This record gives sequence, C-alpha cells and structure tokens, in this order.
Amino acid sequence: MKALNNILEKARRDPRRVVLCEGMDERVLRAAAKASEEGIARIVLVGNRSALQTAAEALAVDLAGMELIDPQDTELAESMTESLFLLRQHKGMTREQAKEAARDPLCFANLLVREGYADGTVAGAVHTTADVVRMAIQTLGMAPGCRLVSSFFLMMLCKPFHNLKGGMIFSDCGLVIAPDADQLAGIAMAAADSAAALLGEAPRVAMLSFSTSGSANHQNVDKVVAAARKVKETRPELAIDEDVQLDAAIVAEIAERKLPDSKVKGNANVLIFPDLEAGNIGYKLAERIGGAEAIGPLLQGLAKPANDLSRGCSVDDIYHVIAVTTVQAQVADARQSAST
Repeated sequence: MKALNNILEKARRDPRRVVLCEGMDERVLRAAAKASEEGIARIVLVGNRSALQTAAEALAVDLAGMELIDPQDTELAESMTESLFLLRQHKGMTREQAKEAARDPLCFANLLVREGYADGTVAGAVHTTADVVRMAIQTLGMAPGCRLVSSFFLMMLCKPFHNLKGGMIFSDCGLVIAPDADQLAGIAMAAADSAAALLGEAPRVAMLSFSTSGSANHQNVDKVVAAARKVKETRPELAIDEDVQLDAAIVAEIAERKLPDSKVKGNANVLIFPDLEAGNIGYKLAERIGGAEAIGPLLQGLAKPANDLSRGCSVDDIYHVIAVTTVQAQVADARQSAST
C-alpha cells in the first residue's frame, strides 16, 4: 500500500502530538501504544489517570512514552476552563458551566488542540459522530475560507486485482446529507486540499453525476454543474470535470469518448458525490465489493485537525487515522508558516 506507507513514513519523520480521549476502550489503548511505539505520533491520553493505568495493566499495554492528562486533576484545568468560557460566553455560558464542561475528556481534548498544547485529536470509537463534529466546530472553529465541515474517506486501492492503484479521496460520504451547490463546491475544494496533503500528488477532481457533460437534463445535474463552476471560479488552477459519470471519471478510454475536453482525462483521484446517500453507498461498494481499504471518516474544513472514527473501528483503523492526523497537522503548520 504505497500511498498509505507514504503517509506512515511522513508521520514518522515529524510526529505530532495527537490527543485521544477514549483510552478506556481497548482498541484505542492498543492503537495509542502502537502509534507511540512506531513513532507516528506523540500520544496524549485524556481521561481518569488511575482508570487508564488500570486498563493498560490489564491489557499489558505499556504507557511509557505517552502523556496522561486527567481533566479533573491537572494544572491545565484553569486555563482550559478560561479558554472555553471566553469562547462560549457569547452563547450564555458561565465560568462555572465552562469549568464543568471542560472536565469532559472530549471537550478537554479539543481545548488542548485549540490552545496549541496538542496538534490534533481523534475520537469516535465511543462518541457519536454528531458529538465529535459538534465539539470540534465549537472549540476549534472553521479553517480560513471554509464555511462547512465535511468528511472524506481515504480509499486505498492496492490489491493485485485493482485496475486503479494507489489512494483516492471520496467525499462527502459521512456528514453533509444534501449539500446545495455552494456547499458541494466547498466540499470539492476541501477534498482537493485533502488529496494534495495525503496523496502526495496533484488533485484531479470528478464531480460525479448520472450525467456526463450535459447528457442528462435534471435539477440534480444542474446542482453538480453549478458547484463545479464555482470551484473553477475560485480555484482556476484545479483540474476538475463538471458533471461526469463514474466510468468517465476513472477510465481514460471512456473519458476520451464521452468527455474529450476533460481536464481529468479519466484519471480522477478525488471523487465528489452529489449527496450523502450516493457517497455512503459508493464508498461501501468500493470497500465491500471492490476490496478497497477505507480509512475514515476523516474531517475537513476545521481550523485544526480533528478526526472522527467509526464506532466499529479496529485497532489498525485508529492507528491509521492517528497517522493521517499527524500529516494533517504537518500540512497545517506548513501552510501557516508560508502565510506569515
């Protein structure tokens, strides 16, 4: 899996501090130990210290090299409380309410990232996606120029029988149910940035539809076309096809026949689905029938890295998301340095 190995190697070269707040879950604890031992991240576990230590002993997991922070007993509690209060007082939150809320491990983990104590956070093995995303939006806020948090899957196509080889970005497959044209354009641009950060190659974006270049006339096609044109106006350098069927998006010979003026030329590495229904079905087909490995759901559009997990995730799933979070943090720092 060259693309995934590249992400792991990139993470090892410059590991970042990644916070996990669900260490009482065996999968999370084992993934944390693996990430720490293999040097893809500097792990911070947030939770009840004695309970985490007891759980680690029971599983024979070595916590050496990891930092444990108990929100109920840390010198950081006051500063995290103050940060949350200043952030949420306009919504009516009092200092006492902020103190209580900051004791919650999920909230505390995100506050650590907000205040620069950590570089990214991963949760969702226990918490719901709604809780993870809501907390990230409330504490970390939106990335510059983004008005929407969306999700993507990093799809790895590396088995001998795969005609396509390498990694692809599928978006949005887990969060935004029925995006309008503006939202779909935002998803496409965020996904293109995710591809550039994680795949190590220029993004080539296909705006998927049941139509190719106006072959069908329908309001759903109009939405996809409008979204693509908004992307072109904002990011004219980006290789993107407007309404395009999946075969023309990923098969060069078909693209040449159906879409001779294509910028992507049947070599898309970013697939943008018109709505969540299509995206969710699409990634699961690729995973369950096509044999692709799906990493995610991962979040995009936030000011700092925060990623969600499926509650059915495995140890390796969590480990890979930790690696992705490290690379996202590296890219975010590089962009900030370039802008200053």
